[in-house]
Amino acid sequence: MGGLCAKATNVEKTNGAELESKDVVPGAGAKKDAKEVAGSTANISLKKKEEEAKSETAAAAPAAALATPDAGGAQKTPSSAAFKRDLFIASGQGQIDDHYKVKEAIGTGSYGTVSIAIDKKTGSKKACKTIQHSKVTDKEKLNQEIDIMRRLDHPSIARLFETFQDMRNIYLIMELCSGGELFDKVIDADDCHFTEKTAAIVMRQIIAGIVYMHAHHICHRDLKPENFLMMDDGDVADTPLKIIDFGLSADFSQTEWLKTKACTPYYVAPEVLSGKYKEGCDVWSAGVIMYVLLCGAPPFFGDTDAEVLTSVRKGHYEFDLPVWDVVSREAKDLVQRMLVLDPTKRYTAQDALNHKWIQHLAPQSKGALPFSANAFRNLKKFRQNHKLKKAALTIVAHNIDEAQISDLRKMFMAMDKDSDGTLTITEIKEGMANAKMKIPSNIDEILKDIDSDGSGEIDYSEFLAATMEQKAYVKEEVCWAAFRVFDIDGNGKITKDELAAVLSGEADGGSNVESMLGMDLTEIDEIIKEVDTDGDGEIDFEEFMTMIRSNAGGEKDKDGKMRRSTASGGRKTVTATDDDRHPLSPQPEKDLGVGVIL
Repeated sequence: MGGLCAKATNVEKTNGAELESKDVVPGAGAKKDAKEVAGSTANISLKKKEEEAKSETAAAAPAAALATPDAGGAQKTPSSAAFKRDLFIASGQGQIDDHYKVKEAIGTGSYGTVSIAIDKKTGSKKACKTIQHSKVTDKEKLNQEIDIMRRLDHPSIARLFETFQDMRNIYLIMELCSGGELFDKVIDADDCHFTEKTAAIVMRQIIAGIVYMHAHHICHRDLKPENFLMMDDGDVADTPLKIIDFGLSADFSQTEWLKTKACTPYYVAPEVLSGKYKEGCDVWSAGVIMYVLLCGAPPFFGDTDAEVLTSVRKGHYEFDLPVWDVVSREAKDLVQRMLVLDPTKRYTAQDALNHKWIQHLAPQSKGALPFSANAFRNLKKFRQNHKLKKAALTIVAHNIDEAQISDLRKMFMAMDKDSDGTLTITEIKEGMANAKMKIPSNIDEILKDIDSDGSGEIDYSEFLAATMEQKAYVKEEVCWAAFRVFDIDGNGKITKDELAAVLSGEADGGSNVESMLGMDLTEIDEIIKEVDTDGDGEIDFEEFMTMIRSNAGGEKDKDGKMRRSTASGGRKTVTATDDDRHPLSPQPEKDLGVGVIL
């Protein structure tokens, strides 16, 4: 599925758009308009695309969706006490109109539209990608796209929050990136603000996201400028960048070739055109993007798509524009190592991230924050929570606004030395040592308790869930999303069966919860009993909020029940009814003034 352009002034471009020579200069200067290059990037579907895509899906290693490879590529099997976090994204609870006010479309594409969606209960803004059933010719590939998005958890990848569908459409509720498209920001910046150093900062984020995807055996296959969005309107060097559009993404294994010949002409790797390739195609695409960022023109060009593809197949390019005279030798060296015609001799994403140009101009310590004592104190408290609260806080962390966790994001990225999107025990220990913190003797046990999915490492959302300040997660508007994940039938109550199903990742949770989580139904009963203050055998939203607001381990009364508090932070808790299951009123809308591209 091709990218959807969702900026109000930028609709999907058509094949065969020609490049124009203009004076717009990203970086130090160039003869071509980089935005025009980015705009001429409609996906070309070559022969037998759908048939080959289906064969790829069948050929991909089945373990790829469930197991997480480590940096060396070995698969890691979830432990017996793990839950699958990709199931913590609500799916199909009622109609989208029950939960969101979908405003007018701000962008269109071949498959549908993108709109801003306002949460009716909280007033928060999301992006809604609407896909028409009638336009989807390969539902298996669409399901694969959604499945991949559910599994991704990285600071540089746009988050999927929940999905809906009705007779006409499929709706993906996603993170709203209000800063617009990367190349728009580059072109808007003058020469003084978009420097080679800024380009290195941008490329670090791009490559780090690729490293994470490849470590998890996911190949994006459609990396191009419009698939990189800025979170806000801040300066390019200071604004988080997000990778979007996984419509062509696929799981891969080291023993199988990818075959689908779908491409975006300027950015496609030569081996993709032959129909036999692996994840290295993403590195080539990133190399093209880096080339364009530095000089404003593509390395491979032509007057038609066919001419562009012919140039790509030859793989010959030059640093012949005047702007390259002032670009560093190290930058050119990295481009040359990424744009290697032979994929076996091409840099890997990890190699590119470790290159001296990235390390020197965009060091990991840039803007980083040391691991704080408060964050570690929260981390130690988190391990004392029962599995329901751990799972709930992980969902809250996934749904919380980027601005509220910006410091924790910087801490995570500072400790993630290999930028693979996960923290090993060694990386956390090094982070503590760098912050002059005393490392407790039971640190291994502490971190094992935080590793909720049993991958052997701390994922991004796991880190956020464990280190967030309580004031960030006790807000009802962020907890409502977590409650809805557990309330599978949407009746305003969490039953024992629903809790077991979500925690185990199986519809028949009762028969699988012991093997998946290392706990039996008796333990589920105890969690329900502890949180269920009115004794009806189910958990309503007020009880859920009481659990979230309680200290680790719970605040219990003399009978062992968790106390039901009537206020927190000066706010009265109101019981949700079947007709109005959330106690909040919508908050006033804020005018972003900028569209999104998803």
